[in-house]
Amino acid sequence: MSPRASGSNQPSQAAALPDRLLSLDVMRGGIMVLLMLESTRLYTRLLELDGTPFHGLALQLHHHPWHGLRFWDLIQPGFMFIAGTALALSLTRQADASVPWTTSLRKALRRSWWLFFWGVLDYAVRPDGLSFELWDVLTQLSFTLLVAFFIFWRPLWWQIAFSLGLLVLTEALYRVPAVAGFDQPFVDQHNIGNFIDWVLMRKINPEGWVAINCLPTAAHTIWGAVAGQLLLSPTSSREKLRWLVVTGLAALAVGYGLDWTVTPIIKRIATSSFVLASGGYVLLGLAACYWLYDVRKVRPLVTFFTVVGMNSLFIYLFFEIVGNRWFTDYVTAITNGLMSMAGVPLVPMGILSALAIFTLEWRLCYFLYRKRIFFKV
Repeated sequence: MSPRASGSNQPSQAAALPDRLLSLDVMRGGIMVLLMLESTRLYTRLLELDGTPFHGLALQLHHHPWHGLRFWDLIQPGFMFIAGTALALSLTRQADASVPWTTSLRKALRRSWWLFFWGVLDYAVRPDGLSFELWDVLTQLSFTLLVAFFIFWRPLWWQIAFSLGLLVLTEALYRVPAVAGFDQPFVDQHNIGNFIDWVLMRKINPEGWVAINCLPTAAHTIWGAVAGQLLLSPTSSREKLRWLVVTGLAALAVGYGLDWTVTPIIKRIATSSFVLASGGYVLLGLAACYWLYDVRKVRPLVTFFTVVGMNSLFIYLFFEIVGNRWFTDYVTAITNGLMSMAGVPLVPMGILSALAIFTLEWRLCYFLYRKRIFFKV
C-alpha cells in the first residue's frame, strides 16, 4: 500500500516539509463546512422537498438507517482520517526539530484527554439531567489518535498490517462471543457492541451506535497517518497519486466484496466492510484534493475552506453544543419572523434561514482566522 512498504519509518528523514498541504486544509475545511450546514438544519429542510431532486440529495446527507452506505456516512471516516494525516505532519515536524519522544507523548496524551473530555461533555447535558455516553466522534478520536501515535514510528507496512489486524479483531468480537440476547452479529440492539455498551454505560443507543467503533475506525486514523507520511515523502507527485488511487480502489473492492458475501456494510457498528469501503472513498477524495490543490495549484475556494478547516475543533464544539442548542433556534426565530411578514412560504423560509445561519457561522470563523485565533488541544 505504500512505496516505503519495507524498512524503518523515520519521519525526520523526509524531504523538506511544505509550508502547508493545501489538500489537507481544503479537505478538512470541506468536511467542517458540511457539518456546519448540518447544524443549520438545512438537510432536514431539503428532506421536505418531496418529489424534487433535492429530496434525494437530502437522503444522501443523512446516515443510512442500517445496512448500506450514503454520502453522509463518509463524514466521520474523513474526519478521523484527516486527523491522522495532521498527526503525521505534526510528529514529522517534531522529529525534525529534535523534540524528545517523551515530550511528544505528553502532547498526545493531553490532546486525547481533552478530546475525551469534550466528547463526553457534548453528550452529557440532557433535558432530563446529566448523562455519561461514549458515542461522540471526539471520544472515539481520543482513542484512535493514541493508537496511531504509538505505532507511528513503526515501518509503514507494520502500521498497515496493524490496522488490518484491528478489522480482524472486530470480526472476531462480533462473531465469536455467545452472550444471550446479544449473539446476532449484525442485528440492531442484539450484537456484542450493544452488550459492551450496556456493561460500560448501563444503556444501549436506540439508534444502534456502539462505543467499540473506536477499534475498527482506528484504521481510518492510521491510514490517514500513513497517507500523511506518503505526502511528505520525496516520492514524486505522480507516484503519490498512484498509491492513493490504487489503494483507494483496492479498499473499495474489498469492502464491497465483503458486503456482498459475509459482512454487511453497516456504519452504525463500523463493520470491517464499512471501514474498508469508506476508507477507499476517503483515499480517493484525498487524491482528488491533492491533485487539484497541491499539484495543479488550483486556488478558487481555498480560503473559503481553509478559514473553516483551521479551527475544526472550535467549529465542531460550537455547532454541536452552542449552535444546536441555542444559536440556530435564536437566528431562525429572527429570520423566520421577518420572512413570514413578507409572505415567504414555509419550506423556502426554512432553507433561507439555514443559509443565513451558515453565513453568520462562516463569518465568525473568518473573524477568528483574520485575528489568527486558533483553538487547539
